[in-house]
Amino acid sequence: MSEILIVYYSRHGATAQLARHVARGVEEVEGIRARLRQVPPVAPVTETAAPPEPEEGAPYATREDLRECAGLILGSPTRFGNMAAPLKYFLDGTSAEWASGSLVGKPAAAFTSTGTQHGGQESTLLSMQLPLLHHGMLIVGLPFTERGLSATREGGTPYGASHVAGSDGARPISETERELARALGRRVADIARRLGANP
Repeated sequence: MSEILIVYYSRHGATAQLARHVARGVEEVEGIRARLRQVPPVAPVTETAAPPEPEEGAPYATREDLRECAGLILGSPTRFGNMAAPLKYFLDGTSAEWASGSLVGKPAAAFTSTGTQHGGQESTLLSMQLPLLHHGMLIVGLPFTERGLSATREGGTPYGASHVAGSDGARPISETERELARALGRRVADIARRLGANP
């Protein structure tokens, strides 16, 4: 069975929750499974190594996960309108995949969470798409045929799924945000299936 790789960083849990909704959408497409992976935090002291497995949540992403996927969906909280450093650090280590072209022609998308409505969701989603374009991936967004995109007063953009977690991070994911996250997962999985879903 072909798999869509969902790689995310989540410090307080909102992005991890959104990742699970994206994964549910992926698995609504026949013949496609979601593979959830997270990236470890970046240590300010470079000699400190991350443990081989996280204490909780999804396993850490590996380069093998990238080579085996039929599509890739990235998730990150917003840091000043950009992806968080741990996800950027992970992507910066994918030069071998870039050189070999192992991601070329595969569908890709992004999702994010912010503390406020205008906390930089769209610029964060676009920042995550830049390395995907360098890898030759096919960027997938959310079309306005998804009715929730026009109705949302929370998260959700044409550039990818999003969630407004509130300044304290405690706001639950709304029904519209869940629907749009599932729709994004479905779209990437459906496109991967149409393309033959070969890793």
